[in-house]
Amino acid sequence: MQFLALALLAASVVVVADTENEGHHGGTKPWVKDFKNLVAFGDSYTDESRLNYFYAHNGSAPPPGLLLPENNFTSGGGFTWDRWVSNYTGAKLYNYAVSGAVCDNNIIYRYLSYIHGPFPDVVYEVDAFKADIAYINASTGTNTLYTDRKADNTVYSMWIGTNDLGDSAFMTDSQVNHTTIPDYIDCIYDRFDSIYAAGGRYFVLMNTAPLELSPLYGLPEDGGLSTSRYWPNKTSSGGNVTEISYKMKEYTQLVNTVFDYRTPYELLVAKRYPGASIAVFDTNAFLSDVYYHPDKYLTAPANVTGAYWVCNDASACTASAVGLDHYLWYDDLHPSEKTDEAIAHEFVSVVTGTSKFATYW
Repeated sequence: MQFLALALLAASVVVVADTENEGHHGGTKPWVKDFKNLVAFGDSYTDESRLNYFYAHNGSAPPPGLLLPENNFTSGGGFTWDRWVSNYTGAKLYNYAVSGAVCDNNIIYRYLSYIHGPFPDVVYEVDAFKADIAYINASTGTNTLYTDRKADNTVYSMWIGTNDLGDSAFMTDSQVNHTTIPDYIDCIYDRFDSIYAAGGRYFVLMNTAPLELSPLYGLPEDGGLSTSRYWPNKTSSGGNVTEISYKMKEYTQLVNTVFDYRTPYELLVAKRYPGASIAVFDTNAFLSDVYYHPDKYLTAPANVTGAYWVCNDASACTASAVGLDHYLWYDDLHPSEKTDEAIAHEFVSVVTGTSKFATYW
């Protein structure tokens, strides 16, 4: 009954939002008029250099004030979507995403021996951002990292959930501290609190991808794998590939439905972020469109069920003889560089306020 009441309340404020922001929802007016900076948070779908820094420095984090370099040696086999956005628009990219990240290590704890601790989480990422905006260069007496960050020219993106919902997480009942999926969702809005307090006013919440379409979580008849280097004991420990795929779809759809209702509630009813705007980018629907209509996005003949980079184990991997631009998936879990290009094009449309895959609040 409480959820129904919330749904009805959120539905009622949609009318108010549409009236107050006529032309704002997919209209001709730009959402962000002067897009100068993209500040990105997330996991391997977004990271390009940060986990590499931890690897190269014995688990130590990048110091405040350091802008990490552009990098095309990523989990997707090339440039990530946020780098493409920067290249297309000229916006400066500040990338805090860490491959393997979850929202909060107090909910999902995944240890990485190479850095002698858990994968850095989004809690760390936002704290790193806050340290960077507070950084003062000793030589200049100014912040030499963020030189043109304003409320109306900076977009903050959040794309997190793949590792929270998957293997060694909620999928396998591996969460800690008696936590639940709503705790993971709370973590996202809590991080928006911190970014908002630091001056953020334009947020893009990228919802969870259709992971049930990936080789790692797909149905057997659609290329779903019984084992993977990301989940070696997927079926040997009693798992059922079909059941896992349906469960993953249930999780992602549940989370995305909560995003759809909670976002307008927090903004328009709870007044949690006065003066701010959140665009919910339906990356689930967008990547599903790539899956079901690949010729609009990928080079023909398109392959949406298999992976370009196929690994029998962590050390025995081979690349497809067909180019990466034909593939939706780079490997068992990660979108390819070509898919990232497509995401970037749509993200630019989100920022300009014209995306049919976004809802603006």
